[in-house]
Amino acid sequence: MSHSYYAPADQSPRSAKLAVTVFPLLIIGGAAAALLAPATFAPLTAGVTYALMVIMFGMGLTLTLPDFLLVLKRPVPILAGVAFQFGIMPLLAFGIALALQLPAELAAGLILVGSVPGGTSSNVVTYLARGDVALSVTMTSISTLLSPLLTPLLALWLAGQYLPVPAGDMAWSIVQIVFIPVVAGIVLRLLLPRLITAIQPALPWVSVLGITYVVLAVVAGSNAVLASAGALLILGVILHNVLGYGIGYAAAALTRAPVPTRRAISVEVGMQNSGLAAGLGGTHFSAEAALPGAIFSVWHNISGGLLASFWGSRRPATEDAPGADVGEPAAGDGAKAPTA
Repeated sequence: MSHSYYAPADQSPRSAKLAVTVFPLLIIGGAAAALLAPATFAPLTAGVTYALMVIMFGMGLTLTLPDFLLVLKRPVPILAGVAFQFGIMPLLAFGIALALQLPAELAAGLILVGSVPGGTSSNVVTYLARGDVALSVTMTSISTLLSPLLTPLLALWLAGQYLPVPAGDMAWSIVQIVFIPVVAGIVLRLLLPRLITAIQPALPWVSVLGITYVVLAVVAGSNAVLASAGALLILGVILHNVLGYGIGYAAAALTRAPVPTRRAISVEVGMQNSGLAAGLGGTHFSAEAALPGAIFSVWHNISGGLLASFWGSRRPATEDAPGADVGEPAAGDGAKAPTA
């Protein structure tokens, strides 16, 4: 979940590629440390909520009004993308949990991953993949602000078939963890634009340290479960992410969207705010239910980098349908640096 916008004109391909290389390595390192010394990092669980609030506040500091006004200019692809986000991933998670016969806590955790908004690392992945970056940024923003309503309802419907879901408490948690910090960040940026612009280069690193903290805490607290059900859960997470990319792209193609739009929607659908899922799972279910989010945080940064490399070497114009309006993201489109 990192939250720092950069216009492609300001963010060189080298710095963007460094982001999708270094950030996943830090998160993988955190997961490895938690596996090797679980007792050392298990006490960090108490601070997960605060780490998520810091990350979401950082997201708010990067948002601008044009990120939301784009909905008025391009409502169809944005609303379709958000609908795919909250439609494909929860049902996909439920189906995978059912097919793999995951234990109730892990199934609920995977469904939570599918029910949260898009991961903000999707923005820089979309940029490197030659996708529609402005669309990606706006989709992330809109799905994040809708999450206090949609995430608890989806969890109640699907995860509720495995465990009791305190939907009201979960909604309030999301308001506290997501909505209030994001709005506070937006307001502070409006009040102090020069200061926020000056500190923006540091925001991605603050965010990635935050998500690394979450991974450390969750993996350390669920070490025994990971040892017993790790392979099956990792398979479920990989399937969820990769199928999300594929189905998201196919759904966008059915709308006859140009290829840059398809790529943006594919990445937005496949990459989740998994740190939030881990935090909600640990707070409202169990330490085990937080584990799918932690594993997803590690994996989708790896897969996102691979996808960006694959698509980045292929210009959209060579893949588009005849007559479609294609092109690379316009200079000035925003891209957030990655975390989870």
